[in-house]
Amino acid sequence: MLLNKNSACIERIISVSYVLSSVDNNEGLVLMTQCKHILTMVFHLLLILLTVLAINTPNYSCTTAVISGRATPDGRPILWKHRDSSTFQNKLRYFDDGIYPYIGLINANDSTGAEIWAGTNSAGFSIMNSASYNLKKNETELADQEGKIMNMALQQCKTIRDFEALLDSSSHKRGVEANFGVIDAFGGAAYYETDDSSYAKFDANDPATSPFGYLIRTNFSFTRNIDEGYGYIRYQTTETLFYQAYAEKKLTHEFILRIADRNLYHSLTGTDLRKPPYVLSSNENDFTYFEDFINRYTSVSTIVVHGVAPGESVDLNTFWTILGFPLTSIAVPVWVAAGNELPTELIAPDSKPAPLCRKSLRLKLRCFPISRGSGTSYINRAVLFNQIGTGIQQILPEIEKGIFKIVNPKLIEWRLNGFKKTDALKMYKQFDEYIPRSFNREFGFK
Repeated sequence: MLLNKNSACIERIISVSYVLSSVDNNEGLVLMTQCKHILTMVFHLLLILLTVLAINTPNYSCTTAVISGRATPDGRPILWKHRDSSTFQNKLRYFDDGIYPYIGLINANDSTGAEIWAGTNSAGFSIMNSASYNLKKNETELADQEGKIMNMALQQCKTIRDFEALLDSSSHKRGVEANFGVIDAFGGAAYYETDDSSYAKFDANDPATSPFGYLIRTNFSFTRNIDEGYGYIRYQTTETLFYQAYAEKKLTHEFILRIADRNLYHSLTGTDLRKPPYVLSSNENDFTYFEDFINRYTSVSTIVVHGVAPGESVDLNTFWTILGFPLTSIAVPVWVAAGNELPTELIAPDSKPAPLCRKSLRLKLRCFPISRGSGTSYINRAVLFNQIGTGIQQILPEIEKGIFKIVNPKLIEWRLNGFKKTDALKMYKQFDEYIPRSFNREFGFK
């Protein structure tokens, strides 16, 4: 509206200058011609300025969920974050710089690990966030401090009450606008819609707040005008998926990793990119517009924390991650109790990228071969699915099943006999052999 009003106003001024410049007066003609040129320049500059001000595309458009033990078949809470970011290279890192050791998801170029974008610690406390675009604007000069807040929380929090205390102590100096999702080893599961000076708790264990025991957040908060945020289509898509899974008692960490996180259904248009018909092979073009799905061009990683039931050993707290573009990567678990020797596929020193993330981004390039203009808004579906079965999403799920076949029997054994660090380290070595071998065999990576 502002752009249209100002444009019309200046266009009228320019038209008047044209009329005046037609007067039979040489001096007036020169003056009016100069005025016309100046006003034209002002008009174009104003157009540019107002266009920039009108653009408000969010940089971090994550899809997340907090699921209490009330909603899961095994009674264990789950934390999910499908992360979107402008930083495509992500990796894991083990930290022991606080009260509790922890594992965090970080940007590969964050050499010090100052910002954590999701994580879990040795006390069974886990945290993630989604940026909110309808919360109160920052009251301080600080901004985008969510990663640092989560770092602090992992260092010192054992329960969701500890996290509340952290928020209380940082009031008016947080520099955040976010929906923080947390679970702990005592059954706690909640969202905190948080700005600089206040926060609102949404408890997944409270039937009044969460009738089915789970909560979903994309990029808006419920404590403000919900028409001013982002991610409404992704929210509805996730809600539809979760409601059905809950009704069928299938709301598990495997469902989230394998179904919800790789979902390609668009709840507004009814489009499902997983459904045939397919073109013959990945060598053909089958481009389709790719916006407002759970997966987006800016999707960079996923975490799913499969927590522990009250009274269960926190050593069993399992942190699953998908590094890179989720449609071109696989899920791999780690445990804080196993110590600082994480799988080499998931880590890298300094600012270097993790090997699995590199592999994923190589495959992602096949999905989005056009980078100029609006090219990244279009995905070549033939690379994911085709008639002869060579699509990335026809191959990777089978590779990922191999990870679950390694992990699931061991988790059953641990729940009976206790966690064993040696078993976890042995699995890490299996992952580091299995992943590159599988990607080499299927995609020709060397």
